[in-house]
Amino acid sequence: MEVINGHLYDYPKYYDLVFGSDWKAEFDFVQDCCKKFVKKPVKRIFEPACGTGRLMYKLADAGFEVAGNDLNPKAVEFCNKRLVKRGHAPTAEVGDMSDFTVKKKFDAAFNMINSFRHLTTEKQAVGHLKCVAEAIKQGGIFILGLHLNPADVGDDYEAEEEWSARRGHLQVNTRLWSMEYHPKTRTEKIGFSYDVYTPSKQFRIEDTTTFRCYTRKHMQQLIKKVPEWELVETYDFHYDIDDPIVVDDDTEDVVYILRKK
Repeated sequence: MEVINGHLYDYPKYYDLVFGSDWKAEFDFVQDCCKKFVKKPVKRIFEPACGTGRLMYKLADAGFEVAGNDLNPKAVEFCNKRLVKRGHAPTAEVGDMSDFTVKKKFDAAFNMINSFRHLTTEKQAVGHLKCVAEAIKQGGIFILGLHLNPADVGDDYEAEEEWSARRGHLQVNTRLWSMEYHPKTRTEKIGFSYDVYTPSKQFRIEDTTTFRCYTRKHMQQLIKKVPEWELVETYDFHYDIDDPIVVDDDTEDVVYILRKK
């Protein structure tokens, strides 16, 4: 099989298939959170690090005004083309999720699947929470999902995930694995691979990225640094609005619901 060493985000068609196949649970959860935690009707929703906009266009179809930003121009182009194709304005922009402003405030924002962990410094993480807070109206919410490390994780930490997604004649088998973990710098080098199968060809795309690591305590400390937010609830990746969780030192997949004071 041919192997391409490339940036996964430069292949938005495959990225969207791999990470967009489970959109329904997240789509419903975002709307449920807006109804439960925001007193006024939510009309405008923003997604920092929107990528291909796999939820943005679904929310636009449901009647919300949506917008987002992402550092990758190819992902933003893919997102905007799909929005336009479905009759919506091309509202995604190339931008940094830790350093941006908006012209008109939003009622809610979301960043669901570890995109936040691409910010590898505390300064960037604080900047992200401050930017989103500035972009959200008082009483609005930010839905932030990420994978936590257990408090007792050591240098020998290992993790691996594999899953497949299919759309028509296109199938992509994905593998994600931890290559290096550095507790002192709180960074983790992650390997990605896509095995892509079409009727006419098969090939593999390989990439690496660096994630910042968080424990329960790290997230508590981070949220305290941005007093514009109050933590109102926590969930896991089952996205059940009626089943919140208590985050402890062993909890790994968490969705934080933050409300603008």
